[in-house]
Amino acid sequence: MSDDSRDMFGDTPPWQPDEEDNAPSAAELEKAGQSSMFGDPAPSPAPSGITEPVATAAPAPPVSSAAKSAAAQPYRVLARKYRPQTFAQLIGQEAMVRTLANAIKRDRLAHAFLMTGVRGVGKTSTARLIAKALNCIGPDGKGGPTIDPCGQCEPCTAIAEGRHIDVIEMDAASHTGVDDVREIIEAVRYAAVSARYKIYIIDEVHMLSRNAFNALLKTLEEPPAHVKFLFATTEVDKLPVTVLSRCQRFDLRRIPSPMLAEHFAHVCQSEGVQAEDEALAMIAAAAEGSVRDGLSILDQAIAHADLDGAETGQGLVQAARVRDMLGLADKSAQRGLLDSVLNADGAGLLDRVEQQFALGVEPIALMRGVMTLVHRITVAQVSAGAADAPSAEEREAIEGWAKRLSAGQLHRLWQLLLKGYEEVKSAPDPLVAAQMALLRVMHAADMPDPGMLARKLEEIAARPAPTVSIEGSGAPAPVAQRPAMVWADLVEQVEQVTGLGMASTLRMQVRVVELAPGVLRYTQPPGFGEDIAALLRNALNKTTGDAWHVEKVPGEGAPTLVEVDEAQKRAAADAKRTAPLVAATLAAFPDAELIEDDRQSASGGGNRNWRR
Repeated sequence: MSDDSRDMFGDTPPWQPDEEDNAPSAAELEKAGQSSMFGDPAPSPAPSGITEPVATAAPAPPVSSAAKSAAAQPYRVLARKYRPQTFAQLIGQEAMVRTLANAIKRDRLAHAFLMTGVRGVGKTSTARLIAKALNCIGPDGKGGPTIDPCGQCEPCTAIAEGRHIDVIEMDAASHTGVDDVREIIEAVRYAAVSARYKIYIIDEVHMLSRNAFNALLKTLEEPPAHVKFLFATTEVDKLPVTVLSRCQRFDLRRIPSPMLAEHFAHVCQSEGVQAEDEALAMIAAAAEGSVRDGLSILDQAIAHADLDGAETGQGLVQAARVRDMLGLADKSAQRGLLDSVLNADGAGLLDRVEQQFALGVEPIALMRGVMTLVHRITVAQVSAGAADAPSAEEREAIEGWAKRLSAGQLHRLWQLLLKGYEEVKSAPDPLVAAQMALLRVMHAADMPDPGMLARKLEEIAARPAPTVSIEGSGAPAPVAQRPAMVWADLVEQVEQVTGLGMASTLRMQVRVVELAPGVLRYTQPPGFGEDIAALLRNALNKTTGDAWHVEKVPGEGAPTLVEVDEAQKRAAADAKRTAPLVAATLAAFPDAELIEDDRQSASGGGNRNWRR
């Protein structure tokens, strides 16, 4: 059989022999595949997550029948050939492996496991490894469940070959109905034929219909002791909550790019293919955390390398070939584009864009490449360490930009590039949109930060007025100044622009120490401790349109407008009391009070106020 495994609805029963007697058995194929990847079994597993293939230079032993059969078979893609056969070969999922090991060691195995994650991170492979771990009996036939299945006993070999009668694998994408689930429900009542557990592996379980899920709920909640369910899905949010609550869930993580690149290097070594580090890093980045996607890209890259080395029999996976194959912008071209942007070289910028477009690089990929470069520069600046780059030249360029550019410039570059990226994605002519977007970024790259502009304006406003000398005399003549400012008039302007609330604050809390165009130094009356400098600055900036330097200083200033008004009222009242007629009246009537009514007189009274 050429398939990795047969599900319960396969066309060929696992117990039926192949029709051709000369065809190799599944065991021979699996053994040949294992030998090509891992060599001879080592006495102890390697400490790292990736098993190092053993390269031998000794003369080849006599060709066995299994090797002859494997050589006669069609080529197996790398994604199938290097599927992990042990948990040690399952890269990037250490937390899940540790949890399973503890569960097996303490005999706390759940009856249902759910593996979820993006494509190609090992969900189905993990399910098969769990089936091996639970049913392994060891080379001597006396072992129990273990996180390190031997791979030699009958259950391990049968599960690896996909022919174990008690490990049933079903594709839910093609078996979505209640009838398919009903067959499982009927079969779980019977004990396992030869294994310790009867295991059902349901791939893409989210494809089951709603009725199928409902039919499975009771069996999933209380299955027989000899049954285990292993589910795998890429869209866990489509599963009913009732199913999720009955399973022990494992979220398989994306594989980091450095780990993928290291894994691909071992694969290339096992395949006898040389590869540049930058090429493997590009493949790992394009895989986006998926081992299967990365191995598929690596397969294609090796095919390109074989074309280059057809005469010698050995090819080299080159970064340039991988870049052309993936349609990615050249790293050096990305650095050249950013250099043209930062140096305001418009002609060079357009030439570089035209060259990349002629080479087949899409404008959207060009924008994304420059954005990635700006992001890496920002990360290098924040981390204050060595830049993450595959080549020394690129690392030196990134570190130089990180020291040269400010954080504000980098963030502004990112925002402008992000805006341009959206425009290129929706524009009728992406090339023209990319050119215009990059030119806009170029013109805005050296603009100062708004906060820096505000500080410069404040410094200019705080400087003393310059003087010039009158020709023919030694005495300096003052430069024409703006007329002196009156605080009360300025407060009136603030009230008209910002409203009564801000004007009231100015009248009540500001004792002016110094007032000049663009400069206000003040103090506050007793009882007011709130810092209002920012409010005053914003109100004055908005009212006058100029940048103001507002500062609270110690000492005594002029009375506030409210204090001035109250003093004037007290002086007017005292003047009235000292008038001869009022004084005589108060002397004749000691208990009399002077009451004023500021209301306007009735109609016909003019503007006179009547006193009583």
